[in-house]
Formats: sequence, C-alpha cells, structure tokens
Amino acid sequence: MATVLSVSGSPSATSRTARLLRHLDARLASQGHEVVPLDVRTLPAEALLGADFQHPAIVAATAQFARAQGVVIGTPIYKAAYSGLLKSLLDLLPQYALADKTVLPLATGGTTAHVLAIDYALRPVLNSMGAAHIVQGWFTLDKDLTVGDDGALTIAPAAAGALEQVADQFSAALGGRTTVLAATG
Repeated sequence: MATVLSVSGSPSATSRTARLLRHLDARLASQGHEVVPLDVRTLPAEALLGADFQHPAIVAATAQFARAQGVVIGTPIYKAAYSGLLKSLLDLLPQYALADKTVLPLATGGTTAHVLAIDYALRPVLNSMGAAHIVQGWFTLDKDLTVGDDGALTIAPAAAGALEQVADQFSAALGGRTTVLAATG
C-alpha cells in the first residue's frame, strides 16, 4: 500500500479541517495505507515566514513530501482561497515536490460560495508543483461538521457519504482497496 502525507493547512488548534483530515486518515489507514499527518501550524512560524529552507523542521517536512506516494491537502477557505499558512509551506517546497504523486485536495468553509476555491485557487498550485494525478477534490461546509465536547467529530450523513466516496477514489488511484474490511472473529 501507499504512504500518504495528510497535510492540514489550518492555523487553528481546534480546526474542523484538521479533524476532518484525521477522520479521512483513519479511513485510508483502514484500507491499508500508511498515513502520516502533518499540521502546518506546528512548524516554526519564523521558518515559514522567513523562508528558511534550511530549518530542520522545513527540511523534515520536505522529506515527508518526498517519501509520500499520495498527498492529501486540507485547508479552510479564507477570502475565496486556501489558507496563507498552507501557502507559506507550499512556497518552501521544491518546485516539483508533488511530481509522481497522487493528490487529494480538500477544503472546508462557511458557504457554498467558496466551493470553487479548490479548482480555481488550490488546483493550479498543485498542478504547477508537478502532481501526477489530482483526484476530484471535496468541499465540506462548516455546518456539516460538528465537534462534540469530547473533541469527537460528527459529519452530517450526506457529507460523510460523499467524503467516503472521495477517499475511496483516492485510495483506488493509489492502488489500494476501496472498501473497509469487516473484522472477523
């Protein structure tokens, strides 16, 4: 199975975007993929904003991209574009950091007015970075994501079904199985 780097571009520690990615990570892992989460907000701000390509954390993140066969890029949508935090990381990666990789773009936002941000803001950047295959992305409305007092994420049924389909298509593009196997006992 493939190694998948799951990148959250949200600046918030309580991000619904990051929780959505971790939910997707669990599905991909259940399909046999090795999933490595990367929350961009945990990288040093000085390195990101100062374009410190040699900072150990940036070097490590770049190596994670190099090792992955698949990359999930998740971002909240702000002002009809992906987050500035995500952009700061993408700007520090090598020009063709996504060459030979399958990429799944995901976004969250408050209104359907932002649904095209994946195709008009994020997809061109991913293309310019040499992605071998960008699968159909998915936009989830904030109202379809509820975080309980315990931190657990609940996804509205229609959105959950669509997300499962997108995850399965990504898994298939990586050469993985696309159904979760039931435990036998």
